[in-house]
Parts: sequence; C-alpha cells; structure tokens
Amino acid sequence: MITIPESDLVVHELCLGSNIFGGNATEAESHLVMDAYRSHGGNFIDTADMYNQWVEGHVGGESETVIGNWMKSRGNRSEMVIATKVAKMDRRPGLSAKNIFAACEESLNRLQTDYIDLYYSHEDDQTVPLEETLGAYAQLIAEGKVRYIAASNFTPARLRESIAYSNENNIPAYIAVQDLYNLVDRKTYEAEMAATVADLGISNIPFYGIARGFLTGKYRPGITEVDSKRAAGAREYATDKNYEVLSAMDEIAKAHNAPLGAIALGWLRAQPTVSAPIASARTVPQLEEIIQIVDLTNEEVERLSELSS
Repeated sequence: MITIPESDLVVHELCLGSNIFGGNATEAESHLVMDAYRSHGGNFIDTADMYNQWVEGHVGGESETVIGNWMKSRGNRSEMVIATKVAKMDRRPGLSAKNIFAACEESLNRLQTDYIDLYYSHEDDQTVPLEETLGAYAQLIAEGKVRYIAASNFTPARLRESIAYSNENNIPAYIAVQDLYNLVDRKTYEAEMAATVADLGISNIPFYGIARGFLTGKYRPGITEVDSKRAAGAREYATDKNYEVLSAMDEIAKAHNAPLGAIALGWLRAQPTVSAPIASARTVPQLEEIIQIVDLTNEEVERLSELSS
C-alpha cells in the first residue's frame, strides 16, 4: 500500500480503472473484476460521471452506478477509496459552482455514498474564474462530501495557477493530476508536466497505464485480430520501436515469472512523479495480469527507459 502525497489516502499500488464498467463490461462482469481486485487487497477505484456516455443507449453515470451497487451489496464502502470526476459529462459540462454542486450530488447518489475520496476536475474550464471553481470544492470539502481534489488534462501553467490560488487563499488545493503516461507514451507528460508535478510536490495517477492493452503483449507483428473494443486504439502503438520494447519486456517478464502488464506498471511505479497507475480489466484473468505489479531493478527500469525514449 502507498500513501498519495499531500493526503492521507492509503491505497493499493494499482488503481483500478472503471471506464468500461457498465459499458464494454456488463455489471456482472464488473462486479467479478472488483471482487477479484478486492481479494488482492485492492481498494482504489477510478471512475467519472461521464463514463460510459459514448456507448450507444447510454447517458453517462453507468460506471458510477455499477460501483455503487457493488459497494452496497458487499458492504465495503468504508474500505474503499473512490475517485470520480466532473466537467466532461454531456449534461453536466464545465466547472461552474452550480454544475460542480449538482454533479457531485448526482455522483454521490449513483455511488450510494455520502462522500467522494478524490474528486477531479476532469478538464480545465477557463470560462469560470478559479475563485468560483476552487471555492465550490472548498465548500464541498467543508461539508464532508469530498475529501480531496485533483486535476486532469490541465496545462502545467494552469495547474500552477490553480494551486497558487488555493495556497494564497488558504483553501484546499489539487493534490494530484491524472494525465496520460505509460512506457510507450511518454513524450507529452515528460516534456510538459512531470517537472511541474515534481516541483509542486504532488503526483500523477496516470491513465492508460498499459497503453490500451498494447503493453500486455497481445498485439504483436502479424497479429491483426484481437478480441477487444480497444484494439483500434492499441494498434496506434504498433511501431517497430515499440515492438522492441515488448521484446525487452518479454525477457524481463521471464526473469520475474510475471505477465507483461505487471512489468509495464512496474516501470510506471518506478517513475518519481507517479503514485498509483491506473489500468482496467474486463475479466478476472485480465485483472490477474496486472494486479501484481513487479518491483523492477534499476537496470531493468533504465533499459526500458532507453528503449522507449
């Protein structure tokens, strides 16, 4: 277990992504995955109000509803750390105080809880003054409805500006970011955000930790058909350079007797600004491939870093 910097949130080193719960994964499948995750000591689940509004016939909120039903049926809310988000739901867009308050209440109802552990601004909203957005979060924290706040998809400048405003006005500040970062998708985060996160003393809880499944090794040269709704996105990583990374991962995985997904997440965990990487699973066997994150040696981390740079 690890403690997220600038908080007292003690979480499992793998944050379970849930953007497929209630969408590509049925409620029953999702419950089985969460049961398996919990059996390994997992306690940190990431969702958002807008998940799965992109699925035909869905309107958003499905993932939160599935998680809420699971926690109620298992009676384990107090054991879990739940992160959700506001700003990108079609019917609840933006970061106005009015929208944040309404979206929070709706998320609480779907999750069947009276508090959210970590509440993200899912994206920046520069049409709303920082005073209004951060003031709304401060009120929710004072009311006990939210414990901590974080930011996703912000620029480094806006992140600094937001945290500076909170500090200057003695109100709660963002304690983490959630940005895209993985072994084969490093350039943007390392060039634009990593130094800012380090300087602010916070951490990244990165999404797409296994590169939409590419880093599990199931996408190889000559393999054209993979049973996954994310196959098209994963194939964006199918380059000669990234296949070399997979080959090195094969050797490291063999040495540790571990699946490739656990190696990919081990590399992420070794990065100085990362706390708990996010990865999702549609089935229990998929979860088993990522839940036991491997502690890589310094030499292994450096080898993968050099190949993927």
